[in-house]
Amino acid sequence: MAIAFAVVMSEVFVKEADPGWVATGNFIVHTSDGPNDMDQAVVAILSKMRYCRIARRASCALVHAVGGYIHGMCMHDPLLLGQCGAMVMAAGRGKRMRPLTDTCPKPLLRVRGKPLMQWAIEALARDGVRNILINTDWLGEQIEAYFADPSIIAALAPQHPDAATPADPPVRLSFSREGHDFGGALETAGGITRALPGLADPFWLLAGDIFAPGFQFCEQQRAAFIASDALAHIWLVPNPAHNPKGDFALSSEGLARNEGPLRHTYSTIGLFRHALFAPPYCEIAPGNPQGTRAALAPLLRLAAQHDRLTAALYTGPWTDVGTPERLARLQLPGVF
Repeated sequence: MAIAFAVVMSEVFVKEADPGWVATGNFIVHTSDGPNDMDQAVVAILSKMRYCRIARRASCALVHAVGGYIHGMCMHDPLLLGQCGAMVMAAGRGKRMRPLTDTCPKPLLRVRGKPLMQWAIEALARDGVRNILINTDWLGEQIEAYFADPSIIAALAPQHPDAATPADPPVRLSFSREGHDFGGALETAGGITRALPGLADPFWLLAGDIFAPGFQFCEQQRAAFIASDALAHIWLVPNPAHNPKGDFALSSEGLARNEGPLRHTYSTIGLFRHALFAPPYCEIAPGNPQGTRAALAPLLRLAAQHDRLTAALYTGPWTDVGTPERLARLQLPGVF
């Protein structure tokens, strides 16, 4: 008998699936008011629909939080609604990295002995972000298997050797399995919208295939972003050789501009509000139950057009590891 998990806030409701119910750890729950102290819920699992009942107090909190939808991602480690402070994008195919990525997902390619994405996760954990969501597609099972190793999880956030010092919370990883659910990656905005119910508001976003070991996920920067009316705050970098024209200009007021005499490259690191992934900027339904594919760039362009996109220039070490040659260069002594 398959078991389905419905994650509502910090509680897990378990229901035995009816015969023929497709067993999966990924689902959408849409709630509607019921006639008594329970709410009816429609559970969409792949192409199947089933009804179950969840407590009104939980579903009311759910409705206010994510517009009536809740999105679970992992049967073995259910996702806590809105608890992940960062999302690491790891669903790309990495075609330019072939043949290396024919048998290894790009974020697991090693730089100086560690997978690319492990550098990013360790940096997040170092700066206090311990609940992290990862989206996957190509060879995504390898990413989950790698981080299932307890020794790897422990290494992400080493504890203080002094027993008198309170232990830091462990790193918790959740996964949005786009390949499993929809047969392929949903692109950046599609993947974010799919994962959005599991993300804090605001949340950090970064690509799993960049190398920026010195970047600081500063809580002060996050607090300043919360105090602003921006929908996103992105970090720009000096233009690398493969993107000489850049992506955004930077005004003296710290606003990102679509045009300008000097444009910089989007580093794929930023802080984002949920509101950027809702109308009028994004028309995808909460939780992206249809698996709509959509790019992030048009949303950022629209936010910049309305003065709702801020930016800063990051001049520390940064590499978009997009080719085998760039990967090989990072292994050389003295680089960074």
